[in-house]
Amino acid sequence: MAEKIEFGIRGMDEFDYREKTVLLRLDINSPIQRETKKIVSENRIKMSIPTVQYLLERKAKIAILAHQGDTLDYENLIPLAEHAEKLSGKLGIPIQYIDDVAGPAAQAAVKSLKPGEVVLLGNLRYLTEEISTFENAVKLEPAAMLDTYLIRNLAPLADYYVNDAFSAAHRNAPSLVAFPELLPTAGGLLMMQELSALTKVMECPDKPSVFVLGGAKISDAFGMMKQVLENGTADMILTAGVTGNVMLMAKGYSIGKANEKFIMERSLDVFIEPAKEYLAKYPDKIRIPLDLAYQKEGQRREISIEELPIEEPLLDIGSKTIRAFAGTLGKAGTIFVNGPAGVYENKIFENGTKEIWQAIAAAKGYSVIGGGDTVSAAQKYIDLKEISYVCTAGGAMVQFLSGRELPLIKAMRKAYHQ
Repeated sequence: MAEKIEFGIRGMDEFDYREKTVLLRLDINSPIQRETKKIVSENRIKMSIPTVQYLLERKAKIAILAHQGDTLDYENLIPLAEHAEKLSGKLGIPIQYIDDVAGPAAQAAVKSLKPGEVVLLGNLRYLTEEISTFENAVKLEPAAMLDTYLIRNLAPLADYYVNDAFSAAHRNAPSLVAFPELLPTAGGLLMMQELSALTKVMECPDKPSVFVLGGAKISDAFGMMKQVLENGTADMILTAGVTGNVMLMAKGYSIGKANEKFIMERSLDVFIEPAKEYLAKYPDKIRIPLDLAYQKEGQRREISIEELPIEEPLLDIGSKTIRAFAGTLGKAGTIFVNGPAGVYENKIFENGTKEIWQAIAAAKGYSVIGGGDTVSAAQKYIDLKEISYVCTAGGAMVQFLSGRELPLIKAMRKAYHQ
């Protein structure tokens, strides 16, 4: 069989899966409606289907490992029964669900699989060793995870390990980094697509390359900003949202006590000094807002940055900024977006986000978006088919674009060299 190695990771066509047992790690962690506990977006499930189909066509015996929720979002920590139903509907075959992760019932289900059959095992996050608090507190290396409950119970039952969970690649959990220590390992189809799209943005973007960094989680924006400015990946960074407000403060603008209090109370003022550094070092590569929007007497009002400060909360970019940013996006060869331009959930402040998305959809450049809130905002205003690539990842995407090696990718590269 022809070998296909990309990114230092084996592709799926490296192995013959016929009548072999495959542990398939997916990321089908989905948004859940709080009251009903039902899945409200099937995007990650849909994106995982091609890899499952690939293995089914080759008569593999497939045991799917997946998670839902965590200690940090406990309300989403639910069984995967509905996930199995969604997978069944999209694949057109019954998917067995066992509400057991790696115990006797799960092991029996894996052992009884026949070629072309699939079982989805229970929520990985029911295991202590798979939750984020354990990862952060214990900090095990992959080789030290071989005695964990999951690995010692399931690894002996499998012939191959396939990982299609790039969106969880920033996690150092046994289900991600320990199986490659023991089993022949390959990257799934979605994994390779994600790596290809983000590598294109990082290493060989069509020029000019424009990054739009907004939203409220500005640690993501600043995590990427240093890397893409230093290595020349970004020709222009358009800042909006809280990122834009911090940039204004770094530029010496007083944005008003209420807005500055918002930043200080969330300890986001730690980004002001780095912002000053980037603005001084790359003055022609960073665009700050020209005007901003606020609410007064129930109406949207706009104020130029020269008229600041103002005491009302500044929750969107203004019309001048929208026009300037849209013009830049229209000429871009590559566009990357992380975070909305404003508080788009409030109709008064949706203009910036809505019009920026429409400008990106109309642009001819190669566009990549990722992160849950970013994708949700895009879906509200455009057809996602108008985006060149929609990444399923959030944290993993940010770390990748920040130039940091992801634990999963490191483990899979090690498996290739074993």
